[in-house]
Amino acid sequence: MNEHNYKKGGKFVFIPIFFAAISAVVLFLWNGLMPELFGLKHINYWQAMGLLLLSRILVGGFHFGGKPKFAERKAMREKFMGMTDEEKQAFKEQWKQRCGK
Repeated sequence: MNEHNYKKGGKFVFIPIFFAAISAVVLFLWNGLMPELFGLKHINYWQAMGLLLLSRILVGGFHFGGKPKFAERKAMREKFMGMTDEEKQAFKEQWKQRCGK
């Protein structure tokens, strides 16, 4: 198994462990704060996991480096705008080759 496949397979192990650990953090924070502050009931582990999943769906968190941050996009745009027409054309051709078009 080469290094690339090992790293790729490691994600399948790491992500569920990470999700389980974050669910435990949600459980402890909820049970430590919400009943005292707002008079809400204590929740169990599976409810904490569901609450975490619901918040992911509604708010859209947990980005694992998929999208560039705003500052990075802005820097890329400024770099592109500062290029000459020849440089822009070369840049576009290079990306066409990378993307297979």
